[in-house]
Amino acid sequence: MKKLLILGAGTAGTIMANKLSQQLNLNEWHITIVDKDETHYYQPGFLFIPFQIYSRNDVIKPSRDYLPPSVEVIVSGIDIIEADKNRVKLTNNKVLTYDYLIIATGSQINPEETEGLKNGNWYKNIFEFYTLEGACHLQKFLKHWTGGKLVMNIVEMPIKCPVAPLEFLFLADWWFTEKGIRDKVDLTFVTPLPGAFTKPKASKILNSFLDKKNINLVSEFNTGSVDGENNKIISFDGKEIEYDLLVTVPTNMGDPVIERSGLGDELNFVPTNKNTLQSKQHENIFVIGDATDLPSSKAGSVAHFQADVLTENFMRHIEGLPMLEEFDGHANCFIESGFGKGLLIDFNYDVEPLPGKFPLPGIGPFSLLQETKMNHWGKMMFRWVYWNLLLKGSELPIEAQMTMAGKRL
Repeated sequence: MKKLLILGAGTAGTIMANKLSQQLNLNEWHITIVDKDETHYYQPGFLFIPFQIYSRNDVIKPSRDYLPPSVEVIVSGIDIIEADKNRVKLTNNKVLTYDYLIIATGSQINPEETEGLKNGNWYKNIFEFYTLEGACHLQKFLKHWTGGKLVMNIVEMPIKCPVAPLEFLFLADWWFTEKGIRDKVDLTFVTPLPGAFTKPKASKILNSFLDKKNINLVSEFNTGSVDGENNKIISFDGKEIEYDLLVTVPTNMGDPVIERSGLGDELNFVPTNKNTLQSKQHENIFVIGDATDLPSSKAGSVAHFQADVLTENFMRHIEGLPMLEEFDGHANCFIESGFGKGLLIDFNYDVEPLPGKFPLPGIGPFSLLQETKMNHWGKMMFRWVYWNLLLKGSELPIEAQMTMAGKRL
C-alpha cells in the first residue's frame, strides 16, 4: 500500500486531505495527516475579534470534524523531515515513512526577529492580531482605550493576508467613530511597501481610502527595532515614529521544522515550482499554502485555488503523466472597509486587481475595486463558506485560474 503523508491540518492541508481521499483508491493508498493542534482556526476571523464582531468561539472548531474518517489523524509536533530517506520524525518519537509528502505547515509570526519588539510591553501597549491569543488581548485593551496615537506597522514582507493590516485600520476608523472618540485617535499605517498594497493600481485606490478616512501613511519604512521605553519604532536608517498603541505584523516565517530539515529559504519557506506546486528539490514532495516561497499572496483563497491545481497534478504525477503548469498565482480577497461596506480584489502573478464585476461578468453580485455593502456581506458570508464548503474540498463556482471576464482594463 502506498503512503501519502500530509504535514499540517490548517486550511491547505485539510482541503488536500479531503480532495485526495475522494480521488485516490483507498484500497491502494493510506493517507495520514499530522498536526500539533486538535483545534482548527478560522484565521480570517481574527481580524474581527478586537472590534467585538467575532468572539473566540466563532473562529475555532475541532479539526477532526473537518477531516475524512478514512484519513489517519496524528496529533503531534514534527521534529524533522528526512527527505532523502522519505521519512518524518515526530516529537512523540514516532517515525512515519511516505511515498509522497505534501507540506502544508503554514507560516507564523516571529516577533523575536525584531530587536525590542517582544519586550515588557508585549500585550500591554504592543499587540498583534495574527494569533487568536493576540486578537483576544487586543480586544480587551481596545474596550477601555480612550485614545492616542495608534500605529499599525508591517515589519517586513511577505505576510499572511496582505490586506489585513489595511482592514484593521478601516475597522478601527469605524470602531472609534462609533465610540465617539475618533477625533482623539491618530491612525498611522507604517509599511515597508511604497504604498498601501503590493500592486500599484490597487495601491493607488487604497491610498485614497486612507486619505478619505484620515489615516496617515508612512511608506518605505523598514523596521529595525522597537524602543519600548520611549514608545518608538525605529527604521534601519534611523527614522523614528512614536506610538501610544502599536499594532504590529511581525516577521512572518515558515515552520521551524523546515529550517531543521534543510528544506527552506532564509524565512523557512519551501522553494516550490510556482505553477505545478512541486518541490524544487524533491520530486515526491509537494508544497501548498503559506509554506511555499511563491510570489503569490499568503491567503485562504490562494490555498483553495492551489488545492484545485495540486489535486489534478498529484493524480497526473502518480499515473506517470506530465503535470500541468496551471497555478497562476490567483488570489481573491474581500477587504472590509468599515461602516458595513467592503471592497473586492481579484488578481494573479501577472494581472493587477482591476475594476469590474465578479464572479458573473456584468452581473456580479460583487464589484471589484469598488466599495459596496454587498462586498461586506460577501466577506461576512465567507465564514459559512469556509466551514461548510471550502475546508471539505467541495467544488466552488470560482475557477482556480483567474479570468479576465467581467474586468475592465
